[in-house]
Amino acid sequence: MRVGRDTLLGLLRRLPEPDVGQVTVLGVDDFALRKGHVYGSILLEMHTHRPVDVLPDREAATLADWLQAHPGVQIICRDRAGAYADGARTGAPEAIQVADRWHLWHNLCEAVQKTVIRHRTCLPEPASLATDTSPPPAPAAEPARRPETPATNRLRERYTAVHELLGKGMQRKVIAARLGLHPDTIARYADAATVDELLISKHRSSKLDPFKDYLDARWNDGCTDAAQLTKELRAQGYCGTDRTVRRYLEPLRTSGSPASHTATPPKPRQVTSWITCHPDQVSESRKLRLKAILARCPELHTLAELVTDFAKMLCNRAGDRLTAWLDTAEAADLPDLHIFTAGLRKNLAAVTNGLTLPWNSGAVEGTVCRIKAAQTRHVRPRELRPTTKTRPDTVVAVPITRSPPEPFFRVRWQLAP
Repeated sequence: MRVGRDTLLGLLRRLPEPDVGQVTVLGVDDFALRKGHVYGSILLEMHTHRPVDVLPDREAATLADWLQAHPGVQIICRDRAGAYADGARTGAPEAIQVADRWHLWHNLCEAVQKTVIRHRTCLPEPASLATDTSPPPAPAAEPARRPETPATNRLRERYTAVHELLGKGMQRKVIAARLGLHPDTIARYADAATVDELLISKHRSSKLDPFKDYLDARWNDGCTDAAQLTKELRAQGYCGTDRTVRRYLEPLRTSGSPASHTATPPKPRQVTSWITCHPDQVSESRKLRLKAILARCPELHTLAELVTDFAKMLCNRAGDRLTAWLDTAEAADLPDLHIFTAGLRKNLAAVTNGLTLPWNSGAVEGTVCRIKAAQTRHVRPRELRPTTKTRPDTVVAVPITRSPPEPFFRVRWQLAP
């Protein structure tokens, strides 16, 4: 018998609500019914990973009322949202709150990227000193700047306005709404130390970048045939065209001088991934580049050590080391990391529990992902909106074929002996 999706959902809505029963370990997280406008909260029984209820919003009072109506909750797994912390503290003051470890690591990675951006001048490799009798190379040219146009004047005005509002303590979202700019634009202006950083023309990456050193060496060896060089590059994984190779070799043909390519510095996002990834997942060449960067920048070297210590503490659930780690991090000259540590200090008990207890919000996040997948399969938001006749199981009734997300650490960090 063929039936429609709406018919099945209607039959499920007519079923009586199941008894929640005694919930001792509760997981809570929010999900979007209409992104940016309407949000709900999903509650899970963490022993069975089954939804027990859906709240119509993500306010602290709503969660507190539910906890008071269902006494007996001993552990509450949540993210770092303040509303859930206040609701759990009001509705179940005796319950142990556990901050999710993934969110802790995600927030640390954000602080790491901001720190790398702050020290981006340490990323390019310094020019090596000449050891032969050849004349010294010409000094590096100044970075190309945009010409003065109405667009650059407008950029200067917006940069000044953003930093003035930041100085008044306003949040970036509020600034974006007031100035009518996208939050990513506000973030780019806020992260720039000076307006000159925004006026410098950035180098555009090319498919040829990883192979330029090889091209220069072959050119200096006497191989000037672009077609032959392209064939050799494709054997190494190059997927571009020979026209790109010819365009790169054209200035060398015109000048007749030997090729000398300066390696393109890594982007802050790349360096952030090298610092935050497990060492077994970083190639040897990238390890060498990261080692050189850390040797040039003491601040980034200290940051990398702190990240490694936090990763070991997180994966081995050594929450007793958190206080000592916070003291070390706050003593370092890393302002962006201090914002992260200040947030941990405000929620120290829940963070320590998250780094110590085996409970986490992984099952809740998986349920939220299934809700998002259901919405992408054209399930209308009203079908997920909780009502007095809605059975919680209908939130995840649509079958999901998407593979589960992989853990952010495939190999566990081991505690130092």
